[in-house]
Amino acid sequence: MRILKLTEDTRNNILENLLKRSPNSYGEFEGRVNAIIEEVRAKKDEAIFAYTKQFDGADINASNIKVTEEEIKEAYEKVDETLLTVIRKALVNIRKYHEKQIQNSWFTTENGIILGQKVTALEKAGVYVPGGKAVYPSSVLMNVLPAKVAGVDKIIMCTPPGKDGKVYPSTLVAAKEAGVDEIYKVGGAQAIAAMAFGTESIPKVDKIVGPGNIYVALAKKAVFGYVSIDSIAGPSEILVLADETANPRYVAADLLSQAEHDEMASAILITTSQELAEKVSEEVDKLTAELSRKAIIEKSLEQYGYILVAENMDEAIETVNEIASEHMEIVTKDPFHIMTKIRNAGAIFVGEYSSEPLGDYFAGPNHVLPTNGTAKFFSALSVDDFIKKSSIISYSREALEPVYKDIASFAECEQLTAHAKSIKVRFED
Repeated sequence: MRILKLTEDTRNNILENLLKRSPNSYGEFEGRVNAIIEEVRAKKDEAIFAYTKQFDGADINASNIKVTEEEIKEAYEKVDETLLTVIRKALVNIRKYHEKQIQNSWFTTENGIILGQKVTALEKAGVYVPGGKAVYPSSVLMNVLPAKVAGVDKIIMCTPPGKDGKVYPSTLVAAKEAGVDEIYKVGGAQAIAAMAFGTESIPKVDKIVGPGNIYVALAKKAVFGYVSIDSIAGPSEILVLADETANPRYVAADLLSQAEHDEMASAILITTSQELAEKVSEEVDKLTAELSRKAIIEKSLEQYGYILVAENMDEAIETVNEIASEHMEIVTKDPFHIMTKIRNAGAIFVGEYSSEPLGDYFAGPNHVLPTNGTAKFFSALSVDDFIKKSSIISYSREALEPVYKDIASFAECEQLTAHAKSIKVRFED
């Protein structure tokens, strides 16, 4: 990996390079995505079946688009018992973590005034699960369980089938374990459009969550407003903040854990130690040679991999907060003290045994995280994403009378005389 001295110019150049990965830079694909969405909106199932044949090579129709109980049973027979056990352990951890996020309705009563907030779960949520380069049962758990904990009435899932018309067994098993109500064999932008507008087979939902490729990301962006979405996810990224006490092999392995996702993934080390920087670079080379996705890793590191050497920890922390990485690890002699200074990160992993894959699969916090610097203003997927809040306002006549003239004058100041009349009419008699 390239080793650079951390300067203001270096930081600015890296930030500019990283932003090239944003879905907001995918304009060349928008026309194609919009055409797919409009086709699905107009022709519904007919378009879904045609696109599934075109993109996935599968013959899907009204009789087999929905995954059956028999298919789920078959999936259980194909999934290794060890994996099933791990899925169930992870499920418990993820559910427990998200149960801490539950919000309750609340009310206050004073002198004839009742104010409050009514918390209501969404009625229908749609979860998208990719099925292209890799299999992601972990994403099923992370997207479904917050919705279940929130109390969503109905959760549907869309995922692309193989050419045989089947869905990956581990994906089906994870969906069943997490509590998905209905599973449909459709992927890509056409799946997003189907969930956003509804077809003869697939119901319209209130919110769509889940990762996907460029087409899925742009489709979610295009349907936002017709439905809610979680976020427009970009490529994976990790930033490790380390000092001289860090184990270079651990750090290198953690950087590679994200670089292997795809060629546009980003892996960055920021350190105050030149010696550590050099050792991590050496370890990256050694470990990469051993890994199955070597070609992807090398391309990712070539484009978006950096080792930055800072003058001091304050300079390093400032850069961490500017980059606002999806995953951020702190491997220093006082990691919890450093953690208090981190303002912008999707998930923060504290200490040398808190490796990023712990969050991807098992610990409990959600792995659906803000990318491309959006951790400055977005959060991890949570129960909050599957609820909405309604304000409650109730005044008695006795409570309104002392303030009605104030409200009317405020409205008249804005030249909204009907607003003022709506208040004053109650006291004209």
